[in-house]
Amino acid sequence: MVFGVSKDSIPSHNKFAEKYDLPYVLLSDPTTDVMKKYSAFGKKMMYGKEVQGTIRSTVMIGPKGDVIKHWPLVTKVEEHADEVLALLKSN
Repeated sequence: MVFGVSKDSIPSHNKFAEKYDLPYVLLSDPTTDVMKKYSAFGKKMMYGKEVQGTIRSTVMIGPKGDVIKHWPLVTKVEEHADEVLALLKSN
């Protein structure tokens, strides 16, 4: 299963998912508590300035809840999707 997580509201997620016809669930973490535990929210550079915000990352979690692989910073989305898919197919 694939989930997306951000601090945006559920209505905002629903609108975004409908607009882009997303085939997966978007979860809302308005306090960013869960995102921080996975290093998906914190200090990052934006336009040369340090800011607090969402850090694009991926966590692959196994059926027993264990972290199989963590990509803490995803920069090349197209290549990253292929890398994740290849790892899924190998397991």
